[in-house]
Amino acid sequence: MLRRRRRPERANAAKSRPGQPNSLFGEILDWMLAPLLFLWPISILVTHNVADRIANEPYDLVLGDSVRALARLVEVDERGVRVDFPAPPRVLFRSDQYDVLYYQVARDGGSVVIGDQEIAWFEPPEPVVSDYAQYRDDFILGEEVRVAYKYLRRVVNGEEVLVLVQVAETRNKRSDLASRVVTGVLLPQFAVIPLAVILVWVGLTRGISPLNRLQSRIRRRRPTDLSPIAPASVPEEVRPLIVSFNDMMGRLEETLQSQQRFIADAAHQMRTPLTGLKMQTELALQEGDQEQLRLSLRHIAESADRASHLISQLLSLARAESSFEKVHAIESVDLDGIVRDVAQELFPLALAKGIDFGAEYSGTPLRVDGSPVLLRELVRNLIDNAIKYTRRGGAVTARTRLAGAVIFEVEDSGVGIPEAERERVFERFYRVLGSGEDGSGLGLPIVREIAELHGAVVTLNPGPNGQGTVAQVLFPRNPPAGFVPPPGLPETVDD
Repeated sequence: MLRRRRRPERANAAKSRPGQPNSLFGEILDWMLAPLLFLWPISILVTHNVADRIANEPYDLVLGDSVRALARLVEVDERGVRVDFPAPPRVLFRSDQYDVLYYQVARDGGSVVIGDQEIAWFEPPEPVVSDYAQYRDDFILGEEVRVAYKYLRRVVNGEEVLVLVQVAETRNKRSDLASRVVTGVLLPQFAVIPLAVILVWVGLTRGISPLNRLQSRIRRRRPTDLSPIAPASVPEEVRPLIVSFNDMMGRLEETLQSQQRFIADAAHQMRTPLTGLKMQTELALQEGDQEQLRLSLRHIAESADRASHLISQLLSLARAESSFEKVHAIESVDLDGIVRDVAQELFPLALAKGIDFGAEYSGTPLRVDGSPVLLRELVRNLIDNAIKYTRRGGAVTARTRLAGAVIFEVEDSGVGIPEAERERVFERFYRVLGSGEDGSGLGLPIVREIAELHGAVVTLNPGPNGQGTVAQVLFPRNPPAGFVPPPGLPETVDD
């Protein structure tokens, strides 16, 4: 099928777009190292959180023992809440060189019975009375502390009394322990990660070494060596690529051979009119009779016309076989308009030969996507062929119609083409014997080449009465919704 050509500037932009991987090695390395570098900061955060939890556990046990010991000293009776210390409180709850220790016993509403005022009263919606201490983080004088607390509930004279026992400690020792744990875990990583990068680099280098060897084998090949590469000699992951590469090389080999045959055939075909020109010129140079000289010059002109036509056909075939996407931009083309223009252009040729030439149109715009230059060449070759191989007094009709698809056909009353040769006439330089007309044998090959580029199908069928030929080109296309072919005779252009 015909494909739209990508704009060159957009293609170039795609090639130079930044961020595109330009080596398999670099892409694999990026995909292996990027997750590692992404996970490393996450690993540091997780390690820090784990280290904090580890550092809290032993110090929380000591802090909890202090709260339980202080709670055992609390007495509640009719006289109020008292704490019977066996020794000075600061002896029991003394600070060290790293952290400051606070203690407090308070009753309902935050009334401090004894201890440090700096510890805030803390009462959740449902105070938990338990033999075990509970923990929370808080701030005292702007410094972060760890608080262990315990609720005591006593009933005095039928009235419930809630007592809160708290011991708080700054977090210096805990932070120091957590830092040592983090340092002990992360320091080895600074050595492991560069080592991992080196090992990944070495592994990738060894892993892609078969690709480097394959590259060297391909580079050592001669420019004319298009033989396939044995898939068994490459890694399994690369075999589909090599199979596709071999297939491309095979198609390239066929293309080159086709071009070589084309050049050889073209040279052979060009030799005949050029030889005739040379002979006619030599005869004209030796001719003294003016009438014979005029006849020789007429033969020279006819030979020049045949050579010019052959060259034109060769160029048309080369144009059709060239890379369509690079040479021909497509657009929506009115097929009726092209047929009308070509019919008017070739009308004098049919008139000079005494041929009844007409063109019939569908009566509705017929648009196909394609190259106007190539479609015009297709239409011209079919009409020109029909006029050339139709005897004087015959008829040629070019028509377009819509019947589920866009159809262009040329009907003539010429000698016709035997059924056995209807496929062979699409071969280059092949001509039906006995036609009585000179030709290059390139017209129908050009038509098929252009039709295939447009996703169309060319067929040759006998005329309605078994005489002549109907050449039909079918362009796939869905008809417009609700379209009904117009009744009556189509518009015609006659001589």
